[in-house]
Amino acid sequence: MTTRPEVAPTPPMGWNSWDCYGTTVTEAEVLANAEFMAEHMLHAGWDTVVVDIQWYEPTARAGGYNDSPPVELDGYGRQVPAVNRFPSAAAGAGFGPLADAVHALGLKLGVHVMRGIPRRAVELDLPVLGTSSTARDVADTSSVCSWNPDNYGLDHSHPGAQAYYDSQVAQLVAWGVDLIKADDMLAPYHDAEIAAYARAIERAVASPARGGRPVVLSLSPGTHLSTAHLPHLRENATMWRVSDDLWDRWEDVRAQFTRMARWAPHQRPGAWADADMLPLGRIGIRAERGEDRPSRLTGDEQRTLLTLWCVSRSPLMMGGDLPTTDPGTIAMLTHRDLIELLQHSTDGQEVLREGDLVVWTARGTSGGADGARYVAVFWTGDEPTTVRLPASSVGLPTVPGSRGTELWTGDDVTTTPAQGPTTSQAELVLDVPAHGVRLVRADHPGTTSQH
Repeated sequence: MTTRPEVAPTPPMGWNSWDCYGTTVTEAEVLANAEFMAEHMLHAGWDTVVVDIQWYEPTARAGGYNDSPPVELDGYGRQVPAVNRFPSAAAGAGFGPLADAVHALGLKLGVHVMRGIPRRAVELDLPVLGTSSTARDVADTSSVCSWNPDNYGLDHSHPGAQAYYDSQVAQLVAWGVDLIKADDMLAPYHDAEIAAYARAIERAVASPARGGRPVVLSLSPGTHLSTAHLPHLRENATMWRVSDDLWDRWEDVRAQFTRMARWAPHQRPGAWADADMLPLGRIGIRAERGEDRPSRLTGDEQRTLLTLWCVSRSPLMMGGDLPTTDPGTIAMLTHRDLIELLQHSTDGQEVLREGDLVVWTARGTSGGADGARYVAVFWTGDEPTTVRLPASSVGLPTVPGSRGTELWTGDDVTTTPAQGPTTSQAELVLDVPAHGVRLVRADHPGTTSQH
């Protein structure tokens, strides 16, 4: 059993290069996003920049993967940054200089890895560090990713398989990496690979050079991921994706309601179900999918997405290029009350779903929101509507006059007498836009209006 250090007391928040740069991100682009985050977003809790897939591929391109990519490796079959894209990695420095620059900004660095061992390492039959084994000995060449050509899986009946992960992770940690996004782990569910990777992180973090500073393990992608895996996930990982890639399409956002309703009751510090990165702001610059564009989600759809992610306490990983994203999107991402909901709430859950109406509630746990009641009223229909909810259905007092604030607009909200014969009962009446949300916080749910 892996015993990992406790990490991520609140859901991780960061930026990931995938939605805007796909496989092609450069060191200059990572640093530009890090500098923007440090200046404009760190105060709100955004503290991690993640270099996504194929940072070791010098010929990486937008729109897909090259066949038999000439990935760059060291003498032990471990990926090293492509120096034409990450020039500070020259002379064996790896991600060390980039990590130092990111850390100097008060941020953390994350990198993406694929499950297993590079196929090129197997072709070259490179040695596995610290063993008499080679890449051919430890690879499982029957285990391949269906969508990426980089790696074979590992044969974990061979002790050299664990040694390979130990050496790979030790190198990442020595460079100063704080988060590892391990891909192709969950569909199908590769329990031996996950446990071996977590074990490698545990050993690397325990090294004197690391000083016990934790490393977040993020697993992807969770297509058809079942809560039956929850004990194993909690034992080994910090966060795990619950879906395939999410893009700037309303149907992708709407599908997450069902998934997060399944996973939100299980959220807890250090073990977070992840609804995937946020396709907001400027995306598609050199991405796998689509052209350079602002997010195609409407403003109401974006507020719906952010509210669902926060009330369900999903990690937040921004996918758009921060320096060229519009100020309105940055303002949404740093909305103080929304971040308070994400970081300091509990019992986030779906309490009602009828047709196009979906209602979530949560309870505040600290600071000014301690004891607050959050009510998120989502309308997934294509036309705006007026929603009338019995106050008792969302945990508010049944006597009319309970006060709250709609957090996206700042408007005051007061429960009113219900229509019909039982006017002594309170109801919450909200106008909700198409594909939109109204997020109400009742700071003192027992307080009623004097008017």
